Amino acid sequence: MIPMEILYEAYFALKIDFEGDILNDVLYRRYDFASFVITWGHVKFFIGQFIPELLTHSRKQDTGQVREHYDRGDDFYNAFLGETMIYTSGIWQHPDDTLEQAQVNKLNLVMNKIHLAKGEKHLDIGCGWGTLLAHAAKEFGSDSTGITLALNQTKYANDTIKRYGQSKNARAHCMDYRDLPKDKYNKITCLEMAEHVGVRKFQAFMRQVYDLLEDEGLFYLQIAGLRRAWQYEDLVWGLFMGKYVFPGADASCPLGWVINQAEQAGFEVHSVETVGIHYSATIKRWYDNWNKPENRQLITKKYGEPWWRKWAWFLGWSVISAEQGSATCYQIVLHRNTRQFDRKVFIAERARYKV
Repeated sequence: MIPMEILYEAYFALKIDFEGDILNDVLYRRYDFASFVITWGHVKFFIGQFIPELLTHSRKQDTGQVREHYDRGDDFYNAFLGETMIYTSGIWQHPDDTLEQAQVNKLNLVMNKIHLAKGEKHLDIGCGWGTLLAHAAKEFGSDSTGITLALNQTKYANDTIKRYGQSKNARAHCMDYRDLPKDKYNKITCLEMAEHVGVRKFQAFMRQVYDLLEDEGLFYLQIAGLRRAWQYEDLVWGLFMGKYVFPGADASCPLGWVINQAEQAGFEVHSVETVGIHYSATIKRWYDNWNKPENRQLITKKYGEPWWRKWAWFLGWSVISAEQGSATCYQIVLHRNTRQFDRKVFIAERARYKV
């Protein structure tokens, strides 16, 4: 049995190979040949990088990590995200939905969950390539503002908004969330960005969002998480993700921790939905896109074979991790926990959903 870390590092270094497009199939059989033990490499990463980053989360650190990751190249991300350029879980209303339809399903679900209405001020923290901003403004009539630390994403997001014909109603800014002006918003969304805030800064972030929200406002938080009763594979997978894919995203925690942070900041929980299996289906489509011959050729030519292999392994293993519960994703709707908040707004709310 080979330690999993030794196996994937040998694959990235081109020392071993798999015939054809079978990596995902190989990973499903990983317990036949791999062991999930903690290696000296894991210990060095945990002590030398993970812990120092967890304790810091300075503006300089967060900016460097985000831009190194998300500014790698729009073509890099398009090679697996597809035309919607959405790097968060889709929602599958039917097993035969396309990736694009699943992402539209998700966008509509998010807007419905926050009861987004025409003319409302909406803030999207970690707006990515801007598709949610453009969709919210066009389909729900919001006045939407998004922020991201990534330079390429900011330009792409504003181009997306322009393409949707929503330049008057939506915009994206390159900005650290800590620098947001003390304005007020009817609705705030944050889809899979809060992990990057980090454990140490998370409570301050939640209090900041609370202060930005109108008294009758709603906050939608979508966040990747880990099961509390973890197994050794979960830990090895998490260390792999921290080293190769999402450095600094240390606030991927069990649901109870996230809810405790929200309630401590003054929020009341309206709803929680676990969508890990939807994430597995989403990532499987990303994996299939990444393996298309034209995309593999593009990535290996421009970025090199090791980069293609790293993301093939990341996507292939993540399909399984989300499928078996090692990792998951939570959709959480929050509002101010005050006596004055009109909770009757939630009566028969699904009857008002736009699908």
